Amino acid sequence: MVADMSWMRERYEQLQSQGLNWNPPTLESASESRCMMDGKEIIMLSSNNYLNLTTHPKVVQASIDATKKYGAGSGSVRAIAGTLDLHLEAEKICAEFKEVEAALIYSAGYTANVGLIPTLVKGSDDVIISDELNHGSIIDGVRLTKASRAVYSHNDMGALENVLNNHKDSDRKLIITDGVFSMDGDIAPLDEITNLAEEHDAMIFVDDCHGEGVLGEGRGIVSHFGLQGRVNFEVGSYSKALGVQGGILAGSEDVRNHALNHSRSWLLSGSQPPGVAAAQKASIEVLMSEPEHVEKLWKNTNYFRKELISLGFDTGVSTTPIIPVMCGESITAQNLSKELRKEGVMVGAIVFPMVAANKARVRTQMSSGISRNDLDLVLSAFEKCGKKIGLI
Repeated sequence: MVADMSWMRERYEQLQSQGLNWNPPTLESASESRCMMDGKEIIMLSSNNYLNLTTHPKVVQASIDATKKYGAGSGSVRAIAGTLDLHLEAEKICAEFKEVEAALIYSAGYTANVGLIPTLVKGSDDVIISDELNHGSIIDGVRLTKASRAVYSHNDMGALENVLNNHKDSDRKLIITDGVFSMDGDIAPLDEITNLAEEHDAMIFVDDCHGEGVLGEGRGIVSHFGLQGRVNFEVGSYSKALGVQGGILAGSEDVRNHALNHSRSWLLSGSQPPGVAAAQKASIEVLMSEPEHVEKLWKNTNYFRKELISLGFDTGVSTTPIIPVMCGESITAQNLSKELRKEGVMVGAIVFPMVAANKARVRTQMSSGISRNDLDLVLSAFEKCGKKIGLI
């Protein structure tokens, strides 16, 4: 007898009835500031492509050249026969850029978190201390461990210190935080976290996927606070500001050797295709040689946030190119997103359960590739749509 799978349909229909189901639009061109989506030209404000590097000629050409030379795939996991010279070159330049001893590339930022975190603690005598708003991939990684767990209020250093004091007898202590929090666009006080960690003999793990290419002249949050050599584990992503795909682990040689030998998501995943590895190397080379991309990103960010606020919108606690427009109720965020799509502006509605029920928002993300003229068109659309739905 075939198993009854009707529960899947019932669950999906329940999501639909609550307006919580995902129905992703279809991108029909390169992910640029102006692109084709569902047959219509739109201004893109929902991309992680902060520096517009996905279509940079040097990055694209590097991928083409490597694919022609090495083929479409590597043929193996890296631990056996799938490590190419391209992978090692990409890791070498990444480490140089991050100003650390070594780097290791994962298939994604997600696999870096779920693969690395479980290797850093042994059991219940250890404790993982996590910010309450950490990314879901961190939460999944923590769930795979047998360590004790403690959560501190978001960016609350007094709460973190209390947790550390309460776990002073734990063996290994691991503090985990996002660098840039992806829903609110605020930054972890990594300098204060580091001071507390050193005072309490704790390790520090930062997920800087949204800080890569954005903070610290592009080097990320560790560089932003000048903490090189003091943060144990820095995880990042090639698939956001760096415009390609893959996860980054940056740190000491000991950290790289540990992850390479113990991280199952690295050991058991097929290695990055040659074209991707070459593009990873090229994207960092571009970032090092063309700092104007980061400068333009921040110029757009500061202008857009200032103008949104002047129109009467609430941008929350954002201090980065992730700029939410707070809406309160989920239906308000959904309506604003729909109205903006009609005006040719792509922004996503972020609703419960991704955020608290009364903290729905549309999330805009800036790019260095957006022109000032297009930013002004977007601001006009926000003003029109915000007034139409009664948000301003």
